Amino acid sequence: MLQYELIHPEILAALAAAGHGATVLIADGNYPASTFVGPHGRIVSLNLSPGIVGCVDVLRALVKAIPIEAAHVMQPADGSRPPIWNDFQSVLDESGFTRSLEPIERFAFYRAASSEQHTLTIQSAEQRIYANLLLTIGVRGA
Repeated sequence: MLQYELIHPEILAALAAAGHGATVLIADGNYPASTFVGPHGRIVSLNLSPGIVGCVDVLRALVKAIPIEAAHVMQPADGSRPPIWNDFQSVLDESGFTRSLEPIERFAFYRAASSEQHTLTIQSAEQRIYANLLLTIGVRGA
């Protein structure tokens, strides 16, 4: 029995197999996960019903399980900053992550989430728009 927050077996297996530079996507409920997934990526669906499980919940579990090197978000076409980004940044800050979220244009984001480095998409039931977060796994500290 595991004693930490992340206990989902498929997510743990994908993360255990990933290495430095691999990417993990936390996708909102609107994200076309089956269309934009890397050739080696797995999709794990946590979308039980609208809003359950949300992206911030997933992020809270992941920051305790993996070192994060970079965090990219999908930029709306109008250049606005969706409110959920503040929630993402807050969770990352609390985890010791010292960088800011890096916005990527929508179609460039899809390409990044479909790359060779992509290892896992966690499809949430998040209802807020532009709530997609692409994490790059860093190196484990000494």
